[in-house]
Amino acid sequence: MTPVDIDTLLETIPDARDGLTRTERIILYVLHETQRELKGRNVPTVMLYGRVVEYVNISEAELHVYLDRLGVRGD
Repeated sequence: MTPVDIDTLLETIPDARDGLTRTERIILYVLHETQRELKGRNVPTVMLYGRVVEYVNISEAELHVYLDRLGVRGD
C-alpha cells in the first residue's frame, strides 16, 4: 500500500472511540471554533465551507452530505 492509499483508508474508516471519520471530526472542530469566534451565533454554511477547505479537499455538496449525516441543521 502506498501512503496515499493509507490516507484514503484512514479517511473512510470511523474512529472506534466515537464513530467519526477524520473529515467529520474536522468539520465539527471548525464549526465549534467558528461559533466561538461569532460568540455563539449560527455559522453560515459558506463561511464553514471556506474554513473546512483549508483542512480537507471536499466539494460544497460533500460538505452538505456530511452536515446532514452529523445532524447539523440550519434554521
